[in-house]
Amino acid sequence: MTNQEKNLLKKVKNSDKTAFQKLFYNFHDTLFRFVAYRVQDSDLAEDITQETFLRVWKTRKSLIPEKSFFSLIARISTNLCYDHFRHVEVRNRHEDQIPQFGKSHFDDPEAVNQAEMLQEEIQKIINKKLPDKCRAIFILSRIENRSNPEIAEILDLSTRTVENQIYRALKILKKNLKNYL
Repeated sequence: MTNQEKNLLKKVKNSDKTAFQKLFYNFHDTLFRFVAYRVQDSDLAEDITQETFLRVWKTRKSLIPEKSFFSLIARISTNLCYDHFRHVEVRNRHEDQIPQFGKSHFDDPEAVNQAEMLQEEIQKIINKKLPDKCRAIFILSRIENRSNPEIAEILDLSTRTVENQIYRALKILKKNLKNYL
């Protein structure tokens, strides 16, 4: 965490809109990519990103400037993603009760590219089998191409912890992808 980030958080806590705007511009793109990887829909990812920042603003009085801002927004956005997936799951559970008109067997081709299947399986494992901290570190490392020291600074962790979590994520992926390897 940089001193600039800490100062911005102090100002935001005191309702400084300009400081909030700077934080928004500094973190928007990274958070958007973090969310987009999880939900695989850019419009939804943008909605969740916007809602995350809105919630930060609404709860700004409880901000702790000494804590990593990215950790906070990653946690908020992760919870919003979970809410979305729970909503989709409920909708899917009741989908068979809604009549479907105009569907044909050509709408759902059976032949799916092997690479797409593997990518989907990797995303499923990352989203469902990796613990939250491990998932956040793995996404920052492998999707955002952040270095271990950068990740450690963003999440306010030791570099060794970051290395251990990446190793753990790779071990979980390897174990769950043995049928594909």
